[in-house]
Amino acid sequence: MRNPLLNCHEMVMDSKGRLIMMGDHPKNNILIFDKSGKLLDYWGTAYPGGHGLTLSQEGEEDFLYLTDSGWFLNKEGQWTPHNGRVAKTTVDGKVIFDIGHPLTIGVYKEGDPFRPTEVAVAPNGDIYVADGYGMDYIIQYNSRGEYIRHWGGHDNKDPNYNLKNAHGVTLDLRDPKQPMVVCSSRNESTYKWYSLDGKFVKKVYLNNMFMCRAVIDDDNLYAGVCWSSPEANGYYNWLLHTGFVTVLEGDKVVSNPGGTAPEYKRGELQPSYQLPEKPILHGHDVCIDEDKNLYICQWNANKSAPLKLERV
Repeated sequence: MRNPLLNCHEMVMDSKGRLIMMGDHPKNNILIFDKSGKLLDYWGTAYPGGHGLTLSQEGEEDFLYLTDSGWFLNKEGQWTPHNGRVAKTTVDGKVIFDIGHPLTIGVYKEGDPFRPTEVAVAPNGDIYVADGYGMDYIIQYNSRGEYIRHWGGHDNKDPNYNLKNAHGVTLDLRDPKQPMVVCSSRNESTYKWYSLDGKFVKKVYLNNMFMCRAVIDDDNLYAGVCWSSPEANGYYNWLLHTGFVTVLEGDKVVSNPGGTAPEYKRGELQPSYQLPEKPILHGHDVCIDEDKNLYICQWNANKSAPLKLERV
């Protein structure tokens, strides 16, 4: 097979309406599709832990931020950790610059792992890196990749600043008077919102959902739910197929494609579960086109291609 798939991690749509997908197969990292699923282009083998993909539009030009999480499948078929990487590239793969290990600028100590999972880009060009498989920090850089600040981690006096598996980071610009950074604290089933300079604003608990990055489209927030716990005991088996997709209006869940309908009692969200027929195995990312169709990237889904959910 010329363009094999391993895990479909994330997908974005460029200004030409093409769907760009980040994966972690050693033979290809980037696959580019049209909306029917036809493969248009492919490139890249330099990101063996390919995980995060973010589109940045600068004037009339599109750029990509590629995140290598540091976990890759070696030639013996074993998952192997190394230090991760963030690269800004053109849409055809030319590297503009890299953001390397924070140890090199004195932010991390010797031995601290850097295994980033996601990048978000602010309107002014500032870059927010989520070190979701490393130290669980959100690290803010300027548009040239120069360090500004970081927050998160595990040992803050205010627990609202603690992040447990800071898997995703997204710019939430729905309120132009209060732009925010929304972070996935996946092992808490919680999204946490911060100001652009890292001050805590609010959080939303999604009962029994272990979700990936928030994807903002119009007034809605979409997210892939990688796992839910069948026993609702607060834990999950990462090898089991227990995922779906969730959709929020404001801070309220209104739909769970592939999962049970959301239910609130006395204002509190009750646990949501994957449907028994498992239409979605693991929700890892959601991409929304101009017709509000959803494209679902799945991790650990038997090497399957992304799913398309058409709006009805």
